[in-house]
Amino acid sequence: MTEVEREERERLQACRDRITENLQVISSRLSSSAKDIRETNEYMWEARRDLDHIDKIAMRQTIDQKTRSAELLRDRRSKLQKLQDSPYFGRLDFTRMDRNLAQAIYIGVHDFRDEESGETMVYDWRAPISSLYYDFETGPARYAAPSGEIAGSIELKRQFRIRDGELEFMLDSAVNIVDDLLQEELSRSSDEGMKQIVATIQRDQNAIIRDGEAHTLIIQGVAGSGKTSIALHRIAFLLYRFKDSLTSDDMLIISPNRVFADYIGNVLPELGEEKVGEIGMEALADELLAGKFRFETFFDQASRLLDRKNEDLRKRIRAKAQLGLLKKINEYVDHLEESSFQAAEWRPGLGKIVPEWHFREAWDKHRGLPVGRRIAEVVATTQHKVFQHYRVELDTHQRQDLRSTVKAMVRPTGLRAAYKGFYDWLGKPELFRPSASKLEWSDVFPLLWLKMKLEGIDNPRKDVKHLLIDEMQDYTPVQYAVLGKLFPCRKTILGDASQSVSPFGSSTAADIQKVLKTAPPVKLTKSYRSSYEIMRFALGISPNEELVPMRRHGENPRVVIADNKKQLLAEIATEVADFHVSDHRSLAIIAKTQKEASTLQTALNQNQVEAALLDADSHGFSLGVVICTAHLAKGLEFDRVIIPDASAEQYEDEMDRNLLYVACTRAMHKLTIFALRKASGLLPKGASST
Repeated sequence: MTEVEREERERLQACRDRITENLQVISSRLSSSAKDIRETNEYMWEARRDLDHIDKIAMRQTIDQKTRSAELLRDRRSKLQKLQDSPYFGRLDFTRMDRNLAQAIYIGVHDFRDEESGETMVYDWRAPISSLYYDFETGPARYAAPSGEIAGSIELKRQFRIRDGELEFMLDSAVNIVDDLLQEELSRSSDEGMKQIVATIQRDQNAIIRDGEAHTLIIQGVAGSGKTSIALHRIAFLLYRFKDSLTSDDMLIISPNRVFADYIGNVLPELGEEKVGEIGMEALADELLAGKFRFETFFDQASRLLDRKNEDLRKRIRAKAQLGLLKKINEYVDHLEESSFQAAEWRPGLGKIVPEWHFREAWDKHRGLPVGRRIAEVVATTQHKVFQHYRVELDTHQRQDLRSTVKAMVRPTGLRAAYKGFYDWLGKPELFRPSASKLEWSDVFPLLWLKMKLEGIDNPRKDVKHLLIDEMQDYTPVQYAVLGKLFPCRKTILGDASQSVSPFGSSTAADIQKVLKTAPPVKLTKSYRSSYEIMRFALGISPNEELVPMRRHGENPRVVIADNKKQLLAEIATEVADFHVSDHRSLAIIAKTQKEASTLQTALNQNQVEAALLDADSHGFSLGVVICTAHLAKGLEFDRVIIPDASAEQYEDEMDRNLLYVACTRAMHKLTIFALRKASGLLPKGASST
């Protein structure tokens, strides 16, 4: 053991000892506080008849204050408990320009300041000074502090891996978070969910995380670039930086499905923050429509697109994903405004006249309100004008007559009828084809936009201060217009155009910019998830000159041709058996459609191969063997991936290319592709096959 290693081990033990002692002090304080609160409550109850109102209020305030103090202590205890096993992951020695002495800065998931000595033994990774660790190599460096920019020099950078309180290895580095630690972390088997990555954040990722100024930040990240993880770490950073004005209750995540929501659910708690609320687009739409419309889900739409090549369906989806649709709906609303209100003069009696132009003007002024409220506003405005002009208060009979007259001017059209009429007005009635009393998914947000324009909308989530939208490519411009109107707050939007499940109803970063008027997107081009061999294979399916694969080497993907379905099933069973004797923890069999996934699960179970099926109703992510579609696998990662049938008949067009690319890029370490009789022409030329 070197002298440096001995010193670091001693320092680690000293830090852990101080954490333990601080935890004991906190536990003692909490016990004392609980006893104090209990005794105060008991005294209040026993003396309730003798205490006056002011005394009771004072005692309740005292109890509330003690309770809040106890909650802060519990929060601090929780953070220190997380630090016990692994207090920090990095160290840098920084000499400020105005000082001659280097300061050793240890960086961890949370900060730790020893109460007895007042020494900060660990700095939170989000603290201003911690940015030095991510942004600079040894040599001149600077960071933005509340007091201004601090310049100096980094004399040393050191990385640690500490597990269960033991220093497993340490590494001095002159390079920003060198690949050694990152490579080691990436080579590990997958976990039950997404994990925090504070020890391996890269410089470009750090810039995104710490951007506290952008109102709407678009992150265009290639498959495996860590964009979702980076976005969650960005939330944690914003909660840290703006702790006085922002809480987890002020944030909302739009997530693609419940499996994904469960998969990412542990990241913020690992970083010491409360979970942030999440909602799917379907649930949000149902809220906004007050449950009055039945509609298919995005999952239903994707399934219909894949189950059969329906060109009419594709045409309808494509038409409702055009930027120009917003303008057309707005023009149609103007048309309805003209035709749905026929202004007329009104005579309240005694020779007095309220001209029709007044009613038109009052009606137009309150555009965007529900019809009932709009009528009420017009009536109120008219009463005021009559008094102003004629100095006459309307009596009960006149007010009733006025209300009846205004109601008669309105030619009400129900929202569904108005929406259907939009396509008649366009001269394209074939674009509206609800089935079995259900709206198609592509109709839901154009309908909501029309509702917003005609009636206004009650937004139950109007207090959201930061919105995170994942899988941005799967939402249309109209959906972004609705989200923009509902949530004028700050936003983090992320995705990858190459991973669209439905290319007929998707958006690029450029489309989103036009709707929300954002700054240019930031790009993450380095892919970390898959081995170099798997990523190169995936790029053979969907080329992307910007993508830079991480040079972590592994097995070459295999393409296996089976002569018949029985052989295909046997080959898949053999691959599953090989997984069970490996060190890997997760295997996804990614089918093209949900129907195929369900059929495959039944066939494998009949052959004593157990596999869990993920579908639209699944709520959680789990390890082991799962069968799912590319749609549900998006955003997830697995040690191994099997594509059960990438035959020429199965994968042939551009939508299929995207699905195949998504499926392949879920694999971290091993990818096996089976095909019945003939492999798809979308697979890379020269791919190894057996």
